[in-house]
Amino acid sequence: MTDLEERTRPTRTEAVLARDAEHRSGLWDPDVVFVRGDGAVVVDAEGREYLDCMAGIAVASVGHGNARLARAIADQAERLIVCPQNLGNDTRTAFVERLFRHVPPPLNRVFLCNSGSEANEAALKWARVATGRRRFVAAKRGFSGRTLGVLPMTWEPKYREPFAPLGMEVTFVRYNDVDELRAAVDEETAAVLLEPVQGEGGIHAADPEYLRAARDITERTGAVLVFDEIQCGVGRTGTFLASEAYGVSADIVTLAKGLAGGVPIGAVLMTDAIAASMPKGGHGTTFGGNPLASAAALAVLEELDERGLMEHARAMGERLMQGIRGIGSERVREVRGRGLMIGVELKEKVAPVIAALRDAGVLTISGGATVIRFLPPLVITPAQVDEVVARVARVLAS
Repeated sequence: MTDLEERTRPTRTEAVLARDAEHRSGLWDPDVVFVRGDGAVVVDAEGREYLDCMAGIAVASVGHGNARLARAIADQAERLIVCPQNLGNDTRTAFVERLFRHVPPPLNRVFLCNSGSEANEAALKWARVATGRRRFVAAKRGFSGRTLGVLPMTWEPKYREPFAPLGMEVTFVRYNDVDELRAAVDEETAAVLLEPVQGEGGIHAADPEYLRAARDITERTGAVLVFDEIQCGVGRTGTFLASEAYGVSADIVTLAKGLAGGVPIGAVLMTDAIAASMPKGGHGTTFGGNPLASAAALAVLEELDERGLMEHARAMGERLMQGIRGIGSERVREVRGRGLMIGVELKEKVAPVIAALRDAGVLTISGGATVIRFLPPLVITPAQVDEVVARVARVLAS
């Protein structure tokens, strides 16, 4: 190969992306290729390391390349991958038993599916059959998914409006506004769906009195209270359910993202009464609750318990928030969050800052136009947190 040929030969990244471009949907235009990871670090096709403060959008809860998770998946794949929920399975049963060690009553039942959108759609379906009603209330800045069945509950107009009309009556209320919530919920409301900590909406935590009021209002009107914990659940905020910190129990809680550490899964937790309202065969799924996903989720729960990752998330989250606050940058309006679900609100658009952070070797994602979300794996170390803070400081100073 000549020197010219060597200099103009496509990099591995360019070669992979060129092949990828032939068939991808066109929804995204990636410009980096990741090939492996270890804990809170991911490595691209050129061998460059990044501190991952995105975690697949709060998915890689126990880190990349987790040995227990990988072993559980491999072992289960050799034994049995497929077993629908109308048939029993030992691994699924072990996972569900472990799950309900963390989930407090009155949530006693679970429907397993494959994603957060599926879980939220199922929650709406259960709410309709349990109440016989069709109206819903959701929060402004809330995100419930992009599939047609749950898209009406997602606040951001750019997601909804191209597909209107959506065939569902939804009233959006200002988050943390008790009076507005009370005015919106009545005897025709099937359910109120709220995130205890809003994720894509900018990392806003509910006020305790807001969730308590939501519980009181739904009980008074006979509506179902649904907590969407798809992003904030499974230990990310320092407790297994983010709503635990409020002492408020919902009728339905939805989980997904970090529950299986990267393997697709969703879960609808519900009370006995809600579960019993669905007729036999009234809902179902082909892949939900499959042994492979169940084995992965069981491994995640074992990691959370045996490594103390929920306590670690609280400590590392506080360390990260205090570190970024300590930078003292005039570009930062506020640093907020719970556990390792953190939002850094700037006084400017964050897209260029997120790009600069990636150039500096830190992966993040936006939570609205002016908020950077930090959602690292729960296994991130103190040294890695401090390095993230140092790189953020350099970017904000540039």
